[in-house]
Amino acid sequence: MAQFNLKINGKEYQVDVDPSTPMLWVLRDHLNLVGTKFGCGMAQCGACTILMNGFAVRSCITFVDSVGDQEITTIEGLSENGDHPLQKAWIEHDVPQCGYCQSGQIMNAAGLLLSNPHPSDAEIEAAMNGNICRCGTYTRIKAAIKTAANS
Repeated sequence: MAQFNLKINGKEYQVDVDPSTPMLWVLRDHLNLVGTKFGCGMAQCGACTILMNGFAVRSCITFVDSVGDQEITTIEGLSENGDHPLQKAWIEHDVPQCGYCQSGQIMNAAGLLLSNPHPSDAEIEAAMNGNICRCGTYTRIKAAIKTAANS
């Protein structure tokens, strides 16, 4: 076990965990930030996507000892009131069905818009390619990202 000082959603946290603990489990099991979901555990589905210094990463394969002083943002930290342009666009376009993948989808889209505020359809498709939605709402996801980019 080792102690780690983490910056998550603008707050400082201390956790005492094994250095090889994935951030997914630090967030969910040690900090009760359960918006980040477990999907496959192999970085293939995107349900566990968070932002690290503004870049989308899969928290299931991001080990706590690799975080250092980087700023982590989870779905809980995207906005205090659920009024981030992506969250509003998700509602406007009625994106979620079962909803399980949505936090990962939104966080991946947030990383995209931070690096590319006005992506083309092809850029959206390429960036979102690794996020699986079992309900198949990909058309609505792309429309919501375009709406958020234009807001």
